[in-house]
Amino acid sequence: MTEFPLYVLREYAFAADGQRGMLIGPRGEIAWMCAPRWDSPAIFSILIGGEGVYAVTPTDEPFVWGGYYEPGSLIWHSRWMTTSHALECREALAMPGDEHTVVILRRVLALEGDTRVRVVLEPRADFGKHGMSRVKCDHDIWTARCGSLYLRWSGGGKAKVGARGRLELELAVPARQHHDLVLEVSDHPITQDAPPADQLWDATETAWRSESTVSGTIADRDASHAVAVLRGMTSSGGGMVAGATMALPERFEQGRNYDYRYAWIRDQCYAGQAAAETGQFGLLDDAVRFVSERLTADGAGMKPAYTVDGGAVPEEMGLNLSGYPGGSDRVGNWVTHQFQLDAFGEALSLFAAAAQNDRLTSEHWSAAEVAVKVIERRRNTPDSGIWELDAQHWTHSRLTCVAGLRALAQWAPKPQAGKWTSLADSILAKASSTSVHPSGRWQRTPTDARVDSALLIPAVRGGLAADDPRTVATLDDVLHELSEDGYMYRFRQDERELGMSEGAFLLCGFMTSLALHQQGREVEAARWFERNRAACGTPGLFAEEFSVSQRQLRGNLPQAFVHALLLESASRLSRPWTA
Repeated sequence: MTEFPLYVLREYAFAADGQRGMLIGPRGEIAWMCAPRWDSPAIFSILIGGEGVYAVTPTDEPFVWGGYYEPGSLIWHSRWMTTSHALECREALAMPGDEHTVVILRRVLALEGDTRVRVVLEPRADFGKHGMSRVKCDHDIWTARCGSLYLRWSGGGKAKVGARGRLELELAVPARQHHDLVLEVSDHPITQDAPPADQLWDATETAWRSESTVSGTIADRDASHAVAVLRGMTSSGGGMVAGATMALPERFEQGRNYDYRYAWIRDQCYAGQAAAETGQFGLLDDAVRFVSERLTADGAGMKPAYTVDGGAVPEEMGLNLSGYPGGSDRVGNWVTHQFQLDAFGEALSLFAAAAQNDRLTSEHWSAAEVAVKVIERRRNTPDSGIWELDAQHWTHSRLTCVAGLRALAQWAPKPQAGKWTSLADSILAKASSTSVHPSGRWQRTPTDARVDSALLIPAVRGGLAADDPRTVATLDDVLHELSEDGYMYRFRQDERELGMSEGAFLLCGFMTSLALHQQGREVEAARWFERNRAACGTPGLFAEEFSVSQRQLRGNLPQAFVHALLLESASRLSRPWTA
């Protein structure tokens, strides 16, 4: 039996500090973390068939596992019940996060009786290529190198060097006491004295308390958790990763496993609009700042995705690892070569949400002008669309630009407002002449008559009126053709049953709830919201897709835009629809 076996994705917890994140498994194993930044090579990578693990595990067998987050934070408690007592390990990445150094906080809590845990520290840099070297212990503090990284470990002074040079410790904690373990990993030499664990915990708690909790929604606890996830995935520079992981399969051995450790413009816009809806202005400002900087710097050449600091996404390549079961290792992303017109429309909708809250500067308005000029010049250029497929005249992309132009025109000076509204009308007229199905609904492209759940988005964003016959007909056909048991699929890929081609797409499920709410179909909207918010794992995390029949998460975990749409839906469903 593998010492730290893999589990289904719903069993992993997540902690992050904005600069990187980690997944924690049921046996207290950190199975995934890149260091020092999101897009760095992983130092713990058993999740995708690499090596490297940091585990705190009860010595008493058998035990069962659970856990919980402290409210409004990503401070996680791994909780175990043995046959005799309960124990916990409080886990976090220290806040505020530093770009060069990650600090992993682990506090073993003996809740009842005396507790013993087994600790294993075996970092393996660069997806498992490099183990620890220059390992030494001085005054109960271990230091080491791991590839190009520097390590310091406090609290494990009694550990022994075991197989393959890893550090092993059996730790005894008296009843109702605790023991702290602090691991620092940096791309620079660690020269300053290690701060006391209590000080690091206090700073982390303070940082999370400064993040606003959410109230007044139909699901305050889940909405607040979504805010914490989005904050944890947003770097100090404002860039938010789309997913904390890479290469986790959407479908067994179908090749659909991607690296999402980058900032997608579209996803950042979704998160910003959700933040605006719930008064999370720090997240809104981060999104506006990141997107406007990319527009200003790159204009028509703006990429669909960047590293969180605005750099280029690396080319896609394999790593010669076995991968998560059903998938294959894959780093980098070929999306960097695509043109996605809808991203420019989503940017305008984001800016409109910021303008409504009086949070647009002159620099942001200049970036909006850039986006409008790109839309005007390239509105008839084939693009890869929201689903990043082959270049087509995707109807969703055109209508998303209509929505963004109309939304921001409401806040623009009169000359711009008139021009932008006219441009929106022109794009809509062209789409109406080429992309309306004979049944009266929108179709995917002028040559693809299928319906697509993405076609719900422009009306929700204000591109078309709720009572426009095309809006109503599209929603009805999406519900008829693409839904199953309260979950929504993107589009029908072939003649098979929907769930045979891919998992239900949770972004689309929450968008369906919003579309129904817009139509005044409140009971249906609530049912869709509740159904889709149940499609999470034990720690309340959402992946991109959900297997309806197997009730399992599919794809990278956590997926930011799903949490963003949960947040927005929870807020908007709490009151009558407003445009």
